[in-house]
Amino acid sequence: MISSASWTKLNPKVKMTKLFRKILTRRSLLLLFLGLVFLSLPHSVVDAQTTGTGSPGLRIDVSGSNDEGDFGVAIQLVVAMTILTLGPSVIMMMTCFTRIVIVLGFVRNAVGVNSAPSSQIIIGLALFLTFFVMGPVWNKIYDDAVTPYMANTMKSADALMVATAHMKDFMMNQTRQEDAQFFLEISRQGAMTRDELPLSIVVPSFVLSELRTAFQMGFLIFIPFIIVDFIVASSLMSMGMMMMPPVVISMPFKLLLFVLVDGWYLVVQSLVGSFNIA
Repeated sequence: MISSASWTKLNPKVKMTKLFRKILTRRSLLLLFLGLVFLSLPHSVVDAQTTGTGSPGLRIDVSGSNDEGDFGVAIQLVVAMTILTLGPSVIMMMTCFTRIVIVLGFVRNAVGVNSAPSSQIIIGLALFLTFFVMGPVWNKIYDDAVTPYMANTMKSADALMVATAHMKDFMMNQTRQEDAQFFLEISRQGAMTRDELPLSIVVPSFVLSELRTAFQMGFLIFIPFIIVDFIVASSLMSMGMMMMPPVVISMPFKLLLFVLVDGWYLVVQSLVGSFNIA
């Protein structure tokens, strides 16, 4: 028998693994040390320019504002990158995407076909419907905020305030007063008008109202399909076919009913018409 210690000494793979771990540890410590040395360098060294070659050195400029009192280009770039990073969250939480995707999911579950249409198709349809419904709002933002900013007639801070005001107006048109009042009381910020409400209150109120509306629409969608299930189950029981699963018989009838009434058209029409676009 070979003990574990002697096997470790004889096995070259174990030796190579230990050596590799030591190299990684030393390399990590070296990189950490170099990073600390770079951060500890004075600004004069970082901003220094090379001499003798005529080529400029590295210089990082993050000036806070320009001559006109607007945000600097570097800060505007950081804000733009932040908006792009939070883009999916903005689309999900501050638009009509939440209601649409939940209702479409309820339609698929009510029919009883869990894999048709697929989740990718539902999300894609919900995304394009979101672009369609939010089109008037985004056109207002483009006309009132983006175009003046690109023409240098409006500062970036003012353009951001105008765009935020349009988004808040859309969200408040879909939000119940009870939900906004609930979050306002929790925040303990005192009484406010509709225009004075911050996004920290408008966004959760809007999401809560969207969830409530989506589940109400989902309940109404389920009712006709549940009636079909009851009829099929009662018919099978009356014929003594108790071992036959009702779902197997009811699914074709539910698909037939959904096709005959043009279900997708009615669902999309109801979804688009349920939003209050001023």
